[in-house]
Amino acid sequence: MKVVASWSGGKDSCFALFKAIQEGFEVSNLLTMMSSESTSNFHMIRADMLDAQANAMGISLIKRTTTPDTYEQDFKSSLLQLKMAGVQGLVTGDIYEVSMHEEGWLNRICREVGLKPIKPLWMRDTKQIFLEFIAAGFEAVVVRVNTKMLGLEWLGRRLSEAFFADITKIAGVDPCGEGGEYHTFVTDGPLFNKRIEILESRKTTLNGFGRLEISRFEVKEKGGFNK
Repeated sequence: MKVVASWSGGKDSCFALFKAIQEGFEVSNLLTMMSSESTSNFHMIRADMLDAQANAMGISLIKRTTTPDTYEQDFKSSLLQLKMAGVQGLVTGDIYEVSMHEEGWLNRICREVGLKPIKPLWMRDTKQIFLEFIAAGFEAVVVRVNTKMLGLEWLGRRLSEAFFADITKIAGVDPCGEGGEYHTFVTDGPLFNKRIEILESRKTTLNGFGRLEISRFEVKEKGGFNK
């Protein structure tokens, strides 16, 4: 089945993509909803960094600019265009219900558009998902935190067994950040033909969220040679 994968640039969408490919789905495109031409929705990742991920994996990326008021309309419009191109399903990294939407929102959208929802991580244990993600060889860095739950010292940390040990000690914090505690940017893994190296960044805060603003990065060959 030909499918499109909803892409945030973070670990959950990446791991769901990985699982879908393992299950035999043909992924034609990645789809990212953008808050502006330069920055993604929710995760606030730069467009050129999303492009770098897509290029490193060799999968075409579609970026669609939207607003809070037109998000659903724009999302459905993008899916309908892909359906006309032969796409039959939508892969997402959702583990629980979509934040800030009514229960069953994603299933409703897929039903109205006429696509099959494919959710490889749905309702799975988040501790197990985290450990499987790093065991598979993926690498990701924390780029956003809710400062009510996690301090700025978490920004820039790489997901690892040490990270898992630390975050599972904090009461009320989900290991995968399913409560909005943190968001990530994937830099390498088994889907990547090249790796992304973050060279310069700084920590900032805005509206109760901490953000790792990445000012310089490079895409490198797996052996370490620059591209």
